[in-house]
Amino acid sequence: MEKYSEQYRKYLDILKEELRPAMGCTEPVSLAYAAALARDALGMIPEKVVLKVSGNIIKNVKSVVIPNTDGLHGIPAAVAAGIIAGRAEKCLETLGSVTDKQKAQIRAFLETAEISLTPATEGLDFDIDITVFEGDNSARVRIVNNHTNVVHRSKNGVIEADMPFTDHPEDGLTDKTCLNIDDIVAFADIVDIAELKETVGKQIEYNMAIAEEGIRNDWGANIGKVILRRQGTGVEKRACAYAAAGSDARMSGCEKPVYIISGSGNQGITASVPVAVYAKEIGADEETLLRAVALSDLVTIHQKAGIGRLSAFCGAISAGCGAGAGVAYLCGGKTHAVAHTVVNAIAILSGTICDGAKPSCAAKIASAVDAGLLGYDMYMEHQQFYGGDGIVTKGADKTVINVGRLAREGMKETDNTILKIMLGE
Repeated sequence: MEKYSEQYRKYLDILKEELRPAMGCTEPVSLAYAAALARDALGMIPEKVVLKVSGNIIKNVKSVVIPNTDGLHGIPAAVAAGIIAGRAEKCLETLGSVTDKQKAQIRAFLETAEISLTPATEGLDFDIDITVFEGDNSARVRIVNNHTNVVHRSKNGVIEADMPFTDHPEDGLTDKTCLNIDDIVAFADIVDIAELKETVGKQIEYNMAIAEEGIRNDWGANIGKVILRRQGTGVEKRACAYAAAGSDARMSGCEKPVYIISGSGNQGITASVPVAVYAKEIGADEETLLRAVALSDLVTIHQKAGIGRLSAFCGAISAGCGAGAGVAYLCGGKTHAVAHTVVNAIAILSGTICDGAKPSCAAKIASAVDAGLLGYDMYMEHQQFYGGDGIVTKGADKTVINVGRLAREGMKETDNTILKIMLGE
């Protein structure tokens, strides 16, 4: 890869698109964002809300605590929070500042407003369609494919925006087929550090802050603290523990923002925090850390592009693989080390299910980071999995393609079954 080439610019564009701040789990916050947009279009607080959402939205909103709501969770609560307190101009930080008065109003709205929900039927993995009513007035907003991709906005049937879209989860984003392990490593080697400070630098700052909050205080199932207390405090265990602790806090409503990847704060935490923990341990300088986390991010995005943003495949597994690759690079490894780490890590945990956002995500993150680090340890010991070992094939990028196929094709019905189980059907 040449510096400032078209491909170089695409890699920077991908990082800028994918690394974004968010307050709270991104699916309920996207619902709150849509609700705030609909309220603004209506011009008043509605008395009735009609929702159509895809199964993956239902799955990922059901159990996670919504920040700044005093512990509320679920789709009606996310919508109520957006309508009462959402600041649409803040996008995925729409619930970043909620007053005590507004918290009381959110609960009152839930008690008095009519909120109905039906599953979306168009087959999109990510689909939020909200219509709000007050008297004879109505407004509608629709978001598809990613968390802020507004494709429709109207009031009283008068269309203000109506954008074409496809059923592809990467619709409207930079084409990610340019991603490959060789070029990701080359990009990490040559990228101007100034280009990373406002994206990757903020990712490290925000995500380490919530990880430290998860270690300090009581959040969720306290997976991070359990690891440190029961499994030791060596750097590998700290890497797993701090990543898990960030999720402990985030899944339980912590009011600290995170930087997301592929629409997921848990993935943003998992791809960055373990690398930062290792960097501190070995005394790496800021430049090396930024390059290593950028590499981790791009390896994660490379995998997720084939899997999709919402899937039955746990995205933390991809990010744990990215973290292992980032640590390999941080410790002086180049393409050979990164590629072998990626393949080894993929072979260990691929197929772990996503059964929604909730406290147990932290435990899956710990396992994902552990798998990524084991993949690197195997490389250092001259051990590897070979093409033909399960879904592993010759070549890291071809193995990544296999993971995407597994998630998109093989786990499609798994996703439906998970949702039925979660809804008690």
